[in-house]
Amino acid sequence: MIVVRTKSVEETEKLGSIIGKFLRPKDVVALVGDLGAGKTALTRGIAKGMGIKEYVVSPTFTIINFYKGVVPFVHVDAYRVESEEELEEAGFSDFLDECAVVVEWADKVKNLLPDSSLWIDIYPVDTIEREFRIYGKTPLMSIIQKELMQN
Repeated sequence: MIVVRTKSVEETEKLGSIIGKFLRPKDVVALVGDLGAGKTALTRGIAKGMGIKEYVVSPTFTIINFYKGVVPFVHVDAYRVESEEELEEAGFSDFLDECAVVVEWADKVKNLLPDSSLWIDIYPVDTIEREFRIYGKTPLMSIIQKELMQN
C-alpha cells in the first residue's frame, strides 16, 4: 500500500496527474471516499496527466463521461447507480478494453471491476488535507511508487 497526503486541491490534482500519465487502455482506477473527499479533483488530475484538455466534471447524473485522447478516458460516477446491472446497461463494459477508466464510488460496483484495478481510498484529514491509500494487484503500483519517490 502507498499512502500519500495532500494539503490542497492542487496537490490532489498533481497526485492524479502522476497516476494519469501511466494509464493505458484496460487500466481501471477505483476510487472510494465520502462526498467531498476529493474523488473528482483526483480524477481531474488523472485526466490532465493523460493529456485530456477538457475540464472534467463528475458524471453524477449521466453516470459515464467519455473523453477523447491518445488513450481514451472514461469517468464513471456510481453514486446514483442502484445496481451493477444498471451500470452494465449504461455500457460500462464496452469501455474496458479500449479506454482507461476511473470509477468514483467504486465499492458500489466492485464485482464489475477487473482484479487488476488500482484502488484508491480517500480520507479527509481536515477541511483541506486528504490521505490517499493506494493499493491493488496491478503493475501500476510499482510504477506509481517509483514516480512518487522522485517527486
